[in-house]
Amino acid sequence: MKQRILFVCLGNICRSPAAEAMLRVLVDREGLGDRVEIDSAGTYGGHSGERSDPRMRRAAEARGIAMTHRARQVREEDFERFDMVIAMDDNNYENLFRLAPDRAAQQKIYRFREFLRNHPDWSYIPDPYYEGHEGFELVLDLLEDGCSVLLEQIKGN
Repeated sequence: MKQRILFVCLGNICRSPAAEAMLRVLVDREGLGDRVEIDSAGTYGGHSGERSDPRMRRAAEARGIAMTHRARQVREEDFERFDMVIAMDDNNYENLFRLAPDRAAQQKIYRFREFLRNHPDWSYIPDPYYEGHEGFELVLDLLEDGCSVLLEQIKGN
């Protein structure tokens, strides 16, 4: 059975598309692409149709990760389509909880911090939008940690 994962941040131009691209690279390296569907979205639709932030794309490309996603807003049908809806921070977690059509959908919502193994002091994935290059690198480090844990779970299924 295919595992379907949706990453969610605010605008879907930094954190969640980077998580999508990061997990896709890890999954493809393991030859598990046919077992996983990965996407990302934002709780805010103001960037819909836009490419990811160029600073995030550059930082990801330096790690061999191509980001091709176009921003989109979370839709109600996402809660039916995906097995896991993973929020980058508490604000987006709460927004997703309000958007979920029912309790079954709410049970699919996770915080990304639940998958962090090597960064236990981080309770959220910070938004690097107003940060310098170091902010984007930190986010990629956190995403790599959590996506590695997700990959282990996928391999175990």
